Amino acid sequence: MDILIIITYSLSLLMIFLYALAQLNLLINYVRAQKKCSACDTFDFKDEDNIPNVTIQLPMYNEMYVVERLMEQISKIKYPKNKLEIQVLDDSTDESVDVTAMEVSKLQQQGFDIKHIRREIRTGFKAGALKEGLEIATGEFIAIFDADFLPEPDFLYKTIPYFKNEKIGVVQTRWGHINRDFSILTRIQAFALDAHFTLEQVGRNSKGHFINFNGTAGVWRKTCIIDAGNWEGDTLTEDLDLSYRSQLKGWEFKYLEDVISPAELPIAVSAAKSQQFRWNKGGAENFRKMKWKVLFSKTTPFRTKAHCMMHLLNSTMFLNVFLIAILSIPMLYIKNHTMHLQAYFTVMSAFVISTLIFFICYWVMYRKTQGSGFKSFIKYLIDFFSFFTLALGFSFHNTIAVIEGHLGKRSAFVRTPKFNINSINQNWKSNKYIVNSLSFTNIIEGILAIYFIFGLYSAYHLDDYGLFFFHMMLVCGFGYVFINALRSN
Repeated sequence: MDILIIITYSLSLLMIFLYALAQLNLLINYVRAQKKCSACDTFDFKDEDNIPNVTIQLPMYNEMYVVERLMEQISKIKYPKNKLEIQVLDDSTDESVDVTAMEVSKLQQQGFDIKHIRREIRTGFKAGALKEGLEIATGEFIAIFDADFLPEPDFLYKTIPYFKNEKIGVVQTRWGHINRDFSILTRIQAFALDAHFTLEQVGRNSKGHFINFNGTAGVWRKTCIIDAGNWEGDTLTEDLDLSYRSQLKGWEFKYLEDVISPAELPIAVSAAKSQQFRWNKGGAENFRKMKWKVLFSKTTPFRTKAHCMMHLLNSTMFLNVFLIAILSIPMLYIKNHTMHLQAYFTVMSAFVISTLIFFICYWVMYRKTQGSGFKSFIKYLIDFFSFFTLALGFSFHNTIAVIEGHLGKRSAFVRTPKFNINSINQNWKSNKYIVNSLSFTNIIEGILAIYFIFGLYSAYHLDDYGLFFFHMMLVCGFGYVFINALRSN
């Protein structure tokens, strides 16, 4: 049993170390990209003949709290009305349908070409709605916004010009966060997303590696979607799926770090976990679906393939983190009762460099988005360790998602509840879309918090405090998630 624990623990550490090295490579790419000024051929919109037809798609499902805000923002989009079509792809099953219909009518009266498109059956969920809308879309380019996004009025003028390069199939923008400072939960989510939208997207895109359309706040070339096989609903992250199929077909993606599309972050732990579950399971599903296509691609360079594997295995890191966490206590006892393995444990301690790599990578990202200086660095320290603590607390929940994804277990597309809450004093717990029942997963998370308290005791009992801080973070992470589940009930 000891050998099995040691092997599993070691392999998980090695996987995280390899992932850290991939992040370090992306950091190097990112820093080099900042020093370059890439000139791109773009449409000249001063000539009206250069302005193409665009369709904006707004996929919705029971968005009672944000539909009015979204439609008001869409009405501010600057683009010739005779070249703009808006599709409200409304799969809602509640009274929000009437609110949406009313808002659509208002925009029609303002002269917008806007359609309220309804389906009887949600075949394919969001992917199915986008696909059906595409069949009747009049635009050469398709801009997509989820209901919690607030695109800037000049969004199309900042993105569409890049499609003059006929090889470009997607232009993706960076997400902003309108409620970043609402709570510690929203700050940590913003922290994690900023890392993706700076370090990872720029780091990959600058070297021609595959990136992903992020499901929203981006624009597709219609012919690219069709050429890649159109939207498919066999994974929970249809955006990642179509992104890879497109790039395997030779289409290029353009990422605009400096164009920001503001959006709302989930403010409830249950909502954040729901979103995380979908993203992580979808990532595993796409690894299962795309790995051989990527590895056997004759047109994809080796370095790009390597980054693709790490990208598709991104969510699987939660499985490795959870295994390390669970096995860390048995490893503590093995270490203190097998003196002949001390050399092994000395070598294993060197893998702490993975944390150091993440620390450096995320600091570069944080400094770019939040500013430098001593005060900023102190805030970064707090956010960095808070982020890792919360990630550990989510690790069991996300591990279930990853395992289901790799095993091919199908599940429905569960939307993330939106709130439209701007102040912590506002009442959000009455949101009709929140599920407040205490789940089996919540109970296990509470048990895990107790398990890692035992880890703290073990450090005192064995007089070995090497993992004390790690176990303290695990107690805080699982404790935070479990207590929030109790408070919600």
